[in-house]
Amino acid sequence: MLPIGALALLASCGGGAVGELVGVSQYDGWTPVTPFGMQYIHMGSYTMGNNDDDIAFAHSNRAKTISLASFYIDDTEITNTEYRQFVEYVKDSVTRRTLADAGQEKYGIEDEETSQMVLNWDEEIQWDGEEEKEELTSLFIADDEKFYGQTIFDTRQLNYEYYWMDVNGAADKAGRDNLQDNVNSKGESRPVLSHNNRSKFIIKEIINIYPDTLTWISDFVYSNNEMMTENYFWHPAYDDYPLVGITWSQARAFHVWRTRLMNTWKQTRGDLEMPSFRLPTEAEWEFAARGGLASNTYPWGGPYPRNRTGCPLANYKPLRGDYIDDGGLFTVKVTTYEPNDFGLYEMAGNVAEWTNTAYDPSVYEFTTELNPEYQYDAKKHDLPERKRKVVRGGSWKDVPYFMQCGTRSFEYQDTAKCYIGFRSVMSYLGRGQDPKTAE
Repeated sequence: MLPIGALALLASCGGGAVGELVGVSQYDGWTPVTPFGMQYIHMGSYTMGNNDDDIAFAHSNRAKTISLASFYIDDTEITNTEYRQFVEYVKDSVTRRTLADAGQEKYGIEDEETSQMVLNWDEEIQWDGEEEKEELTSLFIADDEKFYGQTIFDTRQLNYEYYWMDVNGAADKAGRDNLQDNVNSKGESRPVLSHNNRSKFIIKEIINIYPDTLTWISDFVYSNNEMMTENYFWHPAYDDYPLVGITWSQARAFHVWRTRLMNTWKQTRGDLEMPSFRLPTEAEWEFAARGGLASNTYPWGGPYPRNRTGCPLANYKPLRGDYIDDGGLFTVKVTTYEPNDFGLYEMAGNVAEWTNTAYDPSVYEFTTELNPEYQYDAKKHDLPERKRKVVRGGSWKDVPYFMQCGTRSFEYQDTAKCYIGFRSVMSYLGRGQDPKTAE
């Protein structure tokens, strides 16, 4: 007779099929769920690059056939109201940490094992509390920076701390320095990975996440854009307008927070975590913009930025600077124009969009045709040419050429502009099923 402990072990290891190879899993299966506000893009191949209209003769986007795995992508650009959710989270976390560090344990305590502060999100912040007021003074604009007695939260305090794993650097390190020679029985030397340096590839980042609202003035020195600076990001009139004034690095921090927001909620339900949100690669962005059409100039499929009645099909700069000819002086709501065949809005015009890819004019020549991406590890951050990030789609202030599916442009990753925003993607796990052929 087997002991009770042995019976429990047999029942847990193998799911009751004693002596058979059945695999192990903590879950009964995986059912993919499309995240809210996203569209599923089935894996496929396409011809990447401009067709024949390379007016700058840059030759930086020659046609090339590539293949991509399935992924999800936001159906609109990230809006002001969506990003404000991130800002409010950081504001609350900074406030709770400040109060907890001051000894108010109801807002958080330090974990004895990890020495890390654990915030209490169930406790409502008492902004006018007697104990809180004194400690929170440092988070508001100083007296010598106020006018009319306004009490305003100091946006310079909105710093988000996060970590990320430099897997590209780890892979590169393994190929160069992180190998140890091991001599086999034949006297042949062979490399063996050393896994003792994982901590070197865990990167800590601290970044201020508030958008640069002054870009409306600094990008157009001789324009009267003060109204946009003062109102665009926070006023409810612009809730559903695309976020601007965000650097590439801030967009990256946003995706870390968005990932944690979703997966923390899933953990409370006992669900499997989803893959990380991130910026699209350049190849993913163009594939999504084309909407399943072959070699189309614009996302809507036609070779012209206007329809047969002469109406603009996107928010851009028509003619010789007639900005209002398309119905908007600056940006417009993210669902103003018709979506492409993938259900994606404003893939041309409105705001240009950051991608995750570093810009190189000759990248089409040397990248792979399988899920192409041009990136780098943490040690190469200081190379100036790697700080240029590909920007796609054109914006409200651009001529039609920049709205073409294959046109490439770039901006430096630490630069914020009033005409650049972004949208998120998430990798799909598994082969996927083509929605067009699904029963």
